[in-house]
Amino acid sequence: MTTSTLAPTQSAAAAGVQRSHARWTVLAVLFCITVINYADRATISLAGPSITKDLGLSPVAMGYVFSAFGWAYVAAQLPGGWLLDKFGSKRVYAWSIGLWSAFTLMQGAVGFLTGLTAIVVLFALRFTVGAAEAPSFPANSRIVAAWFPSNERGTASAIFNSAQYAAQVFFGPIMGWVVHTFGWHHVFTLMGVLGLCFVLVWNRFVHDPKKHPGANAEEIAYIEAGGALTNMDNAASADASQPKLHYIKQLLSHRMMLGIYIGQYCINAMTYFFITWFPVYLVQQRHMSILKAGLVASIPAICGFLGGVLGGFFSDWLIKRGHSLTLARKLPIVLGMTLSMVMVACNYTDSQVLVITLMALSFFGKGLGSLGWAVNSDTAPKKIAGLSGGLLNTCGNLSSITTPIAIGYILQATGSFNGALVYVGAHALVAALCFLVVVQKIHRVELKD
Repeated sequence: MTTSTLAPTQSAAAAGVQRSHARWTVLAVLFCITVINYADRATISLAGPSITKDLGLSPVAMGYVFSAFGWAYVAAQLPGGWLLDKFGSKRVYAWSIGLWSAFTLMQGAVGFLTGLTAIVVLFALRFTVGAAEAPSFPANSRIVAAWFPSNERGTASAIFNSAQYAAQVFFGPIMGWVVHTFGWHHVFTLMGVLGLCFVLVWNRFVHDPKKHPGANAEEIAYIEAGGALTNMDNAASADASQPKLHYIKQLLSHRMMLGIYIGQYCINAMTYFFITWFPVYLVQQRHMSILKAGLVASIPAICGFLGGVLGGFFSDWLIKRGHSLTLARKLPIVLGMTLSMVMVACNYTDSQVLVITLMALSFFGKGLGSLGWAVNSDTAPKKIAGLSGGLLNTCGNLSSITTPIAIGYILQATGSFNGALVYVGAHALVAALCFLVVVQKIHRVELKD
């Protein structure tokens, strides 16, 4: 079977036909929209100190506002995954981008409200942004599974996942300047308009593998030979007429998947510290201006981005060198999570330079170990790839609720971020232990009907 699949590529090579590289164009678009996705999530963190001052919010109240996104994002994961399996990635993702951008734009109007009304409207709009963004990462995972062979999947997943750091690098300084110069509500206007414009880019450049005008037969043969699920969306509507919720029980009772879900929760706890409380930490505990915090926060973000891309390349390099998929995915995760724990050392220094250095090392490690979506592409059952990704994102993003609120309570009780850094660092330890002890051999799950 392998020989017949590779035949078009081999004959094309003999005839001098070059294999196209449309999959990398699709990945570039995924990267860009995920940068915007995370920048929209992070708007509230950079605006946070000004919002706290203008609206008179306590740390606990601000923690709940930060968490508003997470409540809806988590609740909408499984419905979002089912929609992806039912209607396909391109159509659902386009609607997702348009809706979350519109709701982000509306948050700019909160600046014209006051008191409790402003707080309620801000919470409600953050909630709707979370619901609209729910299909995004399961869709990313589905698209990577459809477009990339297994020996490129770690790199592809790491690239789109590293966009969370690129968002801070590209937009952190810009948003900090906008907040400093024009006021906090204008940052929402900027990001909302940008997202709405990007819907046009999405519809222009993203297509299913066999319908993409830039993908030739040689590229399709190559990715199919490597295990790409090129017919995923063609079979989506036929196989997903009803949400097959009994499959969720099978996934949750599977030891490997359970370990992956817990690990993803812990890894995301670090993500949500970074995109919610980290700028506040720099302003309140390290006494930086909001403008400086926006610039300084980009340094750990750059390191997280580099770590993320390196983790994917390293994982795929191990596969190409003949190592098992299990070792190739686990090793970067465990090494990265171990390095992430150095953030706790920030509690023992007053040097701003050393704090940023330690945070940069920590987020480099976090990026190195952020291979959860590559593992999902390797393990998700073929006929419920969207639902499986939704379940991973549900479990992983419970931390988008718990982390902002827990840190708010720690701050209110202690008046310091020291306990918060210990809280986040402990999650890195648990993530490493999950992949070392709970997750055993990594393989694609076969479902029982």
